[in-house]
Amino acid sequence: MSGSAPTTGTPATGTPATELPGTELPAEAVDRLVRAAERDLPALEERRRLGAEAVDAITAAGFLRHFVAREFGGTAGTFSALLDASATVARTCPSTAWCATLFAAHGRLASYLPAAGRKALWGDSPDVPIATAIMPPRGRAVPVPGGWLLSGRWDTASGVDHADWLLLASRTGAPDRPEHRVLAVPRADWTVLDSWRSLGMRGTGSHTVMVAETFVPERLSFTMADLAHPVAADAARCHRVPVQLAGALMFAAPVSGAAQGALDAWSVAAATPRTVRSSASDQALSESSAQIAAARLLLERAARRADRDEVTPLLVAENRRDAVTAVRWCAAAVDRLFHAAGSHVHRDGSPFQRYWRDITTAATHGALGLAAAAAEYADAALGPPAPGGR
Repeated sequence: MSGSAPTTGTPATGTPATELPGTELPAEAVDRLVRAAERDLPALEERRRLGAEAVDAITAAGFLRHFVAREFGGTAGTFSALLDASATVARTCPSTAWCATLFAAHGRLASYLPAAGRKALWGDSPDVPIATAIMPPRGRAVPVPGGWLLSGRWDTASGVDHADWLLLASRTGAPDRPEHRVLAVPRADWTVLDSWRSLGMRGTGSHTVMVAETFVPERLSFTMADLAHPVAADAARCHRVPVQLAGALMFAAPVSGAAQGALDAWSVAAATPRTVRSSASDQALSESSAQIAAARLLLERAARRADRDEVTPLLVAENRRDAVTAVRWCAAAVDRLFHAAGSHVHRDGSPFQRYWRDITTAATHGALGLAAAAAEYADAALGPPAPGGR
């Protein structure tokens, strides 16, 4: 999900009102997840993965089934509803929101499997936790009759400790026509290597995984090129638009909520009687709060476009631009508040410090890189550069 999928393909037309945001992720269930995440916080960073209660609450809230097709009991939901729920959870725990949002997004990715592969994943339940490690392609996939023999190591698979399936990517095809192929592997066929030691987002458990060697049948595979096209002509809106239309949004949503959580924590500390206010801290609060609010507005617009608008290369580029910009604004706003705070934010146990670390780490994710987003937007808005022009 973190990679760059093609941004062109079959356009999606406007969506009937029946497919627009409703109650796909019920507020009361999301609130229960928030409370579970809050209880999980004391042990989260040392454990470096989510607790069982939080994972159960993610499932109960509907994140796992959010982008699963209705034929399997899924919601085939909207991007706007996922943005709202993700940001709400991230206001308390960014790591929990990150895993919940990616579990939802990975269900959308797995929907590109052939029909028999989709049935293998969701034939019994739409609530299947799926992790991924698909950018860059790694390992070795050797073609054999009926599929591939897959082996290798892949880094940073968020939430993998709790996953039942794993999407991995490797290079296949002829040397002159290479394919970026995604292969679905069940839990029994991989090993988690305890590798996640990070400044922030410690609770995501984004460990390395290893596959010694396993056979992956054709029904459990698709290529990244497939993501530019609808899953099926009569599919729900979320399965008719190119994945890249909302790819960066999936990573930006938790950052937006985390930034609001950081602002909340900073404001509580700044309002205590022992805190001495200054014009510099007042200015930091004013500018940062406006920047965080503006970032959320950008993401809400991007989600509405993904839910409703006719898809063009320019729209895809605008959505990626806006998601990347929103994350940069959130990171800058929280960094400004960090420097305007007192020494207390440097101490272990500071809630604000945890938000700052999480946002700083999340903002470096490859899907949120500015250079690629800027080049894509410039190409869509101005046309490709002349030879030697970039």
